[in-house]
Amino acid sequence: MDSNIEYEKKISEYDWDSLLSLWERIEAGTTDKEGWMPGRAFEYLVLRAFQLDGAKIRWPYNVGKLEQIDGVVYLEGLAFLIECKDQAESVNIEPMAKLRNQLSRRPTATMGMVFSRSGFTESALMLEQKTSPQKILLWTGEEITYALRKRYMKRGLIEKYRHCIEDGIPDYYLKIK
Repeated sequence: MDSNIEYEKKISEYDWDSLLSLWERIEAGTTDKEGWMPGRAFEYLVLRAFQLDGAKIRWPYNVGKLEQIDGVVYLEGLAFLIECKDQAESVNIEPMAKLRNQLSRRPTATMGMVFSRSGFTESALMLEQKTSPQKILLWTGEEITYALRKRYMKRGLIEKYRHCIEDGIPDYYLKIK
């Protein structure tokens, strides 16, 4: 597969259980055998989970030759640009810097979310906590697993957003039960 339309069609057939199975294959690094280009299964999984949970989404797209957007989630009057990093090592500051640049070209109310299968470096967490204004919420692989199992994408997002507003915490860790 190499077109967004093919990916959209394929992922639209996934329900919660098949998303969990896909997540296991993403973590194992075997989705290329199913025709997914590197990182694409992760992007589409995140968006499909939000869609299944009732959020409006926009699939990955390009803005001319300027930027590639991994997707958008619209929820209760909020808009979030998505950045997904499917890599074995913890994510450093570069994806947050990229997303901040993308957010700077959008209405000020637009926020972002970075999803990392393997978490974030201490430098990335420290920088994101100290950057103002708080515009990016961070999701780890553990939180994604939890949200998929509990069907907690929308509620998890609202919980993270609320803690960012109330406590200034962009990397609030969902209370995994």
